Amino acid sequence: MTAPFRICFVCTGNICRSPMAESVFRARLAEDGLDGLVEVDSAGTGGWHEGEGADPRTVAVLRAGGYEHAHTARQFQISWFDRLDLVIALDSGHLRELRRLAPTAQDAAKVRLLRAYGTGPVTESGSPVATPASGPAPADAGDLDVPDPYYGSYEGFEECLEMVEAASDGLLAAVRSALPAPTVVTARTAAHDSRPTTREPHRPQQKERT
Repeated sequence: MTAPFRICFVCTGNICRSPMAESVFRARLAEDGLDGLVEVDSAGTGGWHEGEGADPRTVAVLRAGGYEHAHTARQFQISWFDRLDLVIALDSGHLRELRRLAPTAQDAAKVRLLRAYGTGPVTESGSPVATPASGPAPADAGDLDVPDPYYGSYEGFEECLEMVEAASDGLLAAVRSALPAPTVVTARTAAHDSRPTTREPHRPQQKERT
């Protein structure tokens, strides 16, 4: 693979849910040793909070959960589809909006609901089956929303974090299955490969004629 696998989490204003998902998933990647192979960021469908930090309640629940956090809000751009492998929507409204913005059907197929990775059937390889790759969101997609906690209490942010954590394990499994298998080099293999190869090949000694 010549480039990292790229994921962008998207919510409404990029100050509550998507930065929370970004921080949690970055931690999952580090724990799994994949942080060098996968790039993660986040954005909002709107630009109301561009340039701002995350909501203080988001920062608080992340710190309480032991997650590192540094964030500046920004708006999702259509041009990003070309470089992203997955666009993870935090609720069904974002899913519909992002698929509407997608320039091609292939780009629309990159948009998935986060919580779809925490529930439902799995493929034969064990990877979670997310929301359908194209077309409108299914009628029950709202059941998989991470609800917007902005107008609620601190407890609502804690509940969002729990939902994000529960879905992140399934998303990690799906991303891991999409990456190429690592090449394992043992010490014996490395030593063998480092031996000089300029020697003349061995030839059996010929007997003299009598």
